[in-house]
Amino acid sequence: MSPRGAALREATKVQDRGWAWMVLLAVVLLQGLTLGFPSCIGIFFTDLQRDFHATNSETSWFPSIMVAVLHAGGPLCSLLVKRFGCRVAVMLGGLLSGVGMVASSFCTSLSELYLTAGFITGLGMCFSFQAGVTSLRYYFVRWQALANAMASTGVSLGLTLWPLLSQYLLDEMGWRNTFLIFGGILLNCCVCGAIIRPVQLASKSLLHPARPGEQPGREAEETQLANGGSSPHPKVQPARRTACFQVLKKYLAFDIFCQNKGYQIYTIGVTWMMLGFALPHIYLVPYAIHSGVEERMAALLISVIGFINIFIRPLTGLLSGLSFFTGRRIYLFCLAVLLCGLSNFICIISAKFSVLILYCVPLSIAMSGIGALLFQVLMDVVETDRFSSALGLFTILESITLLTGPPLTGFLVDITRNFHFVFYTSSFFLISSALFMGFSFCALERKRKLKEASNAPLGNSSKRQCNEILTEPLSERQSPPAEDRITNI
Repeated sequence: MSPRGAALREATKVQDRGWAWMVLLAVVLLQGLTLGFPSCIGIFFTDLQRDFHATNSETSWFPSIMVAVLHAGGPLCSLLVKRFGCRVAVMLGGLLSGVGMVASSFCTSLSELYLTAGFITGLGMCFSFQAGVTSLRYYFVRWQALANAMASTGVSLGLTLWPLLSQYLLDEMGWRNTFLIFGGILLNCCVCGAIIRPVQLASKSLLHPARPGEQPGREAEETQLANGGSSPHPKVQPARRTACFQVLKKYLAFDIFCQNKGYQIYTIGVTWMMLGFALPHIYLVPYAIHSGVEERMAALLISVIGFINIFIRPLTGLLSGLSFFTGRRIYLFCLAVLLCGLSNFICIISAKFSVLILYCVPLSIAMSGIGALLFQVLMDVVETDRFSSALGLFTILESITLLTGPPLTGFLVDITRNFHFVFYTSSFFLISSALFMGFSFCALERKRKLKEASNAPLGNSSKRQCNEILTEPLSERQSPPAEDRITNI
């Protein structure tokens, strides 16, 4: 049998059946272990403050660095997957995240905690999560949408279980021993990575790294130049600069940002939104404890948010998939952001446990909508074949505000001695970003309709055909991307 025939037979064996569902289970666990993990950090906030004699601003840098690196490491993860494959990337991520948490249990200062639990663990979780989700692209074709939807339930499970486990271990053995146990738990990402078998598909897309000499043509040359290798051409330096430019263009879509108004508005709006999006996750538990709520009950608030997410996130995905929302998902997303901002005012009314439980209901519904639609809307505003590079710039910019938002808000709380400013700040950024994106996309839509009206000399049939093309979903009129890098919140 020819090599191409053998590859086709191998691809048929693994896709959409058999071992593919074991890979899906592994990805569900990966999402719960990685994306769900930062939700429990707020439970340790008060203990870390007390042990390190730190302010709110200083303590909040720890979860901020972790979440920022978790998002910003996407382009680096993509390069790692391309060079070594999904299995190696996931297992390396599990090793880094586990070692980072084990090392954090021995930290004697917050600056050491920033490096170990913040940077090292955050980068490891980024590798495990993104490489795991990328592997679904190789194992599922017909059921790929279903597989991605099922995999996202792992985030909700993690949001539900991590806080409960964290509070129990914290009460029994303190935060240092808890971090040590967390390191062992996160090493299970390596087990999940081992389940992702290396497979060569018929399309010559590799789930395992290419052997030396297998990478053909110009791609091999660009990769060699990007890695600092020798050039077969006489003009080595210009060729290297060209290769570096091609790599930046592939993974950081500055050209799309300058030319595509929809992508520009959406990226600016989401980047602004992230200044307030993560604040309730980090400060809700400290706020409840500071207001007299028992620590176990305060930890339960995050679990309530995760539990509601389990049911609302899939429903939001199904709702956004209706034909009515085709081309209008951005407005559904803005509505979710607006609801998230408005819900914060419930916390300002009262800090009683019953009121905080009531607050968790609209907050979790809104966060489910944001999480389910964040990258779906990005797919709507960017051409499919440039989605991977657009996602790279998108995640890096949002990670900057995810990094700076909580410490700046913590500094404000330290000055005012009032936790209400956390929710005032969060509401301001969320509501303003929702209004900015909503009105901006309305203006773009109005401009497009005026442009269509100016094409009146065209024949009716030609105009009808043009309108059909403009309203047709991107996924139906463009070929699948050559490479995907998927992330989530």
